[in-house]
Amino acid sequence: MAKRQLPSPEDLRQLLRYEPATGKFYWLQSEKKPPQWNGRWAGKEAFTCESNGYLWGRIDWRLYPAHRIAWAISYGEWPKGQIDHINGCRGDNRLANLREVDQSTNSMNAARPSHNTSGHIGVSFEKRRKRWEAHIGVPGTGRKKHLGYFDEIEEAVAARKAAERQFGYHKNHGREMRA
Repeated sequence: MAKRQLPSPEDLRQLLRYEPATGKFYWLQSEKKPPQWNGRWAGKEAFTCESNGYLWGRIDWRLYPAHRIAWAISYGEWPKGQIDHINGCRGDNRLANLREVDQSTNSMNAARPSHNTSGHIGVSFEKRRKRWEAHIGVPGTGRKKHLGYFDEIEEAVAARKAAERQFGYHKNHGREMRA
């Protein structure tokens, strides 16, 4: 089955009004839509369905994430890479909060996983050794680097933070997850 073509940025601009300062979308009047559609939806906020913190909406029965639509409308082309929410808030689609990145760069601005028990990303307690371990993903390699074992959690956290600076991780990396 052939992959469905994405709507052009021009078509999106005829359907939606995007406010870069607020990150909100609104449906526009459309001659291509039936009168009852215009009466019900034109002028109303669009892309308000939330899933896992991201906002979504439908165009011609197909779901699209709001951050990718914002990018296409603003820059006149669909993003080639991933769109990172700089402040970590997945529902914040202000243009100033969006940047196009590759997978490696996007993972360098990740929130602390919900299953993390140490309270610090890349730091865990090694039960067999009874010591704290620190590790970090090396950008562009898909590999983790062992940073050492430490008697105190503060030492492991310091080693991890130093490695984040060395590898150019975003300052928000490891923050508490939020919507």
